Amino acid sequence: MGFADLLEEVGGFGRYQWLHVTLISLPGLMLASQNLLNNFVSGTPVHHCSLPANFSLYNLSHHQLLNVFIPLDSSGNRLDRCRRYAEPQWQLLAANNSANISQLQTEECVDGWTFDHSEFQATTVSEWNLVCSLHPLKQMIQTIYMGGVLAGAIIYGGLSDRFGRRSVLIWSYLQLGIFGCSSALSPSYSAYCIFRFLSGMAVSGIILNGVSLKVEWIPTKARTLVGTLTSFFVTFGQMILAGLAYWLRDWRKLQVFVCAPHFLFFAYSWWYSESARWLVLNRRSEDALKNLHRVARINGKPEMIDKLTLEVLKSHMSKEIESSRSSFTAYDLLKSRGMRRISICLIAVWFSTSFAYYGLAMDLQRFGVSIYLIQIIFGAVDLPAKLLALGMLSYLGRRISQATCLFLSAIIIFANILVPTDMQAVRTTLACLGKGFTSASFTTVYLYTGELYPTAIRQTGMGFVSTMARVGSMAAPAVLILDEVFPALPSIVYGGAAVLAGCFACFLPETLNIPLPDTIEDVEGKWSGRSPVSQDKEGISFHEEVVGVLERGVALKELKETEATGLNAL
Repeated sequence: MGFADLLEEVGGFGRYQWLHVTLISLPGLMLASQNLLNNFVSGTPVHHCSLPANFSLYNLSHHQLLNVFIPLDSSGNRLDRCRRYAEPQWQLLAANNSANISQLQTEECVDGWTFDHSEFQATTVSEWNLVCSLHPLKQMIQTIYMGGVLAGAIIYGGLSDRFGRRSVLIWSYLQLGIFGCSSALSPSYSAYCIFRFLSGMAVSGIILNGVSLKVEWIPTKARTLVGTLTSFFVTFGQMILAGLAYWLRDWRKLQVFVCAPHFLFFAYSWWYSESARWLVLNRRSEDALKNLHRVARINGKPEMIDKLTLEVLKSHMSKEIESSRSSFTAYDLLKSRGMRRISICLIAVWFSTSFAYYGLAMDLQRFGVSIYLIQIIFGAVDLPAKLLALGMLSYLGRRISQATCLFLSAIIIFANILVPTDMQAVRTTLACLGKGFTSASFTTVYLYTGELYPTAIRQTGMGFVSTMARVGSMAAPAVLILDEVFPALPSIVYGGAAVLAGCFACFLPETLNIPLPDTIEDVEGKWSGRSPVSQDKEGISFHEEVVGVLERGVALKELKETEATGLNAL
């Protein structure tokens, strides 16, 4: 008997679970906006150097003034964005002009820049002049935000174990609402970066605790379906972001619209019930019993209120109470041969998947088509990508699926380098395919990691390798700065990382239709093809050990679906 049986007795997936899952999943519509917001609030409008202050004295049209004061860039097709002529070049107005433009003296934009407002009314770039020599500061905003996401994963992960999922989740909603809206009032670039860092921390708190609180109240048989369906909230959120950005066009208004709904989420989050599992493991069995009685009442099972007592609760939770007495650290992931090889390979896969994903998703303007349209397409491509990943996982296995997704995404990224910039339809199609395969890689690695790490250290392992994903998402925007050196260099770096990770994935063991490992010794036995030492002494084969694990199937199946499908909702 386990906690899953207890949930069935109080109504299974009843009215409470429907409300609970829906309310926790709704913020996912706005979380996608936070991760991809920099594409719009820090979009770079078409710009050129401002004309001298006394240009109105010249009786010339605006087009003629641009010819006189602003040179063309190296392509010869558009005005230079960062230079202007040191002196007016009147001879360029002559019809038979033959002047050598490359020899004319230019200077920096000493009077600032003039921005085109047809695509964006106002962005952080146009407000704080984050162009030319200050262009790297635009990508730094996203790197700082992802740094906040990483810090939040570390801080709020520990706080949730101490103070509970519900309390930290409620606070995270409020924090994102306050600091997200405060970002819209930022008087300076530095203040905006600070607010974005704090917003990133809150996003981590919402994702980690929302998934945990949601999954821990769902019966085992419903977790796969619920985890898959709720993951689409984030996908639809990407398309909602494109609609809001197209409608508003002003970065301050957009910032408020995507953050203000979290005050609503904060208001109704007080209705949530704290995880009964967490309460029991933290010696608060009375509170857990009250929450279970509440769930039974909402699910239309009032007769269970009298039947469900503290003694019954503790008997159902005995296995969880016993397992909570052991603790593990990241050192345990590296101290043995099998665990060390698994962890190193997963670090490479997690880092490169996140690195390539955000590298493609965070610079939509380089495709040369409407940034709003490409955002909708990039969001929609995640739908078939996730379905493709589920099919590959079922028929090809985990290792082949993981390596295939990474290698295909790398091939597409490299292929896009060879496509001329004027073939925008081809470039956009390849970029969408690349993002789709990196999204499928994300779906695969969430499940794969949960199956590779043993039960005793699964949470520690998931936290450790997912940290590498945060590091990859921080590094991705910084690499985009390299396009100033060589335009194709960022794509070469992203594709190269995906190839390297695909090679590492080939060294991971297959887990399709194999029971979850229970201990580190189980992993070592499976990796080497021999039974664990502790089992060898008793003359038990590895096959017989697997049978023993299967006989404990209820608890292991629950943990498998909790970790793998719950994390897939991210």
